[in-house]
Formats: sequence, C-alpha cells, structure tokens
Amino acid sequence: MIKYQGMEFQTCEKVYEPAEDTFLLAENLKVKKTDRVLEIGTGTGIIAVITSKITENVIAVDINEYAVECARKNAKINQSDIDIRLGDLFDSVEDEKFDLILFNTPYLPTGEDERIDDELEVAWDGGADGRLVIDRFIEQLPAHLSPKGRVQLVQSSLSNIEETTGRLMEKGFDVSITASERFFFEEVVVLTAKLT
Repeated sequence: MIKYQGMEFQTCEKVYEPAEDTFLLAENLKVKKTDRVLEIGTGTGIIAVITSKITENVIAVDINEYAVECARKNAKINQSDIDIRLGDLFDSVEDEKFDLILFNTPYLPTGEDERIDDELEVAWDGGADGRLVIDRFIEQLPAHLSPKGRVQLVQSSLSNIEETTGRLMEKGFDVSITASERFFFEEVVVLTAKLT
C-alpha cells in the first residue's frame, strides 16, 4: 500500500509500482477542470486517480490486463469515476480526442538478452534504443488531440530527449521540459507539449 496526497493505492503483482518517475509526473501535472484527459500506461492508476480529482472526464488505458484490474481497484478505493480500458496506446480510444494526454513512457533501452518476457516488462522496455514505444506514440498522437491539445510525457536521457523534442516539433508542437530530476545514471524529465 502506498499513501500519497492523502490517498491510498494498492500495489499489485505484475504491475509497475509507482516510482520516482511516477511522482515526478504527479507533482507536475498541468490539468484543467474542463480537460478531457487520457492517460496511457496507467499501471496502478495513481496518475489517473489524481487527475480525476481535478477533472471528471478521465480515461486510462494499459496494455497489461493486471494493471487494468489494479487501476480499477485503486479508482474504487479512492472513489474516482475513471473509464479504465485494456489496450495498446490509442487502440481502445480509436476515434476519440482529448485536451490532455499523459504518458509515463517505457523508455529504458533493452537488449534481447535483458528481456524477461512478462507483463511487467511492458512498463519499462523501450526496445534497443529506448524509443520503440515513444516513436509509435508520437506518430499516433496528433490524431487524438483536440485543437490546442497538450501532452505530458515522462522520458529518460537514456532514450534521447532531444530526439523526442524534435519529433514533437515536426508534428507542430511547442515543447518544453517542465520538470527534471537526476537518478543514478540518468536524468528523467517531464516534457510538456502543446499543439500550436
């Protein structure tokens, strides 16, 4: 059990446990009361629950069925009305648009010999250069944002923050680093981008 901002969250087997990167995003959320929000990779649901205390319109998705179950439990514990769905990136919100999209990306570069092949791996496995999921996300992102929509994503210096910034700018976003923290061998940042 984790206590955060006066709320309680269960941690669950086979689900990424909230860590420094989760709390970096939680402490730097830029959510408005009127926002329609999508969180991708919700894990335990902690970010979705915090967001639901600001706006009533929150959808959370995860590719891990254990995470979906865990997030539903935590939404119930914290009396949060969140639509929690199973899906890979935008699959389960195909024709929907959002004012704000949140994503703590799987950003760790992972070689074939480092793979453990279980549900938990999808939370951190970013492929050989750490960009496998990030690049797919950026490619699909504009189709799911309302005009002047925003995105906040968490990324590590291990998976080339400049590349992400450049790709977002190419898609018409104004991008800034709105939080950063150094952990051991990497810098973890929150990138906040807005369609211009």
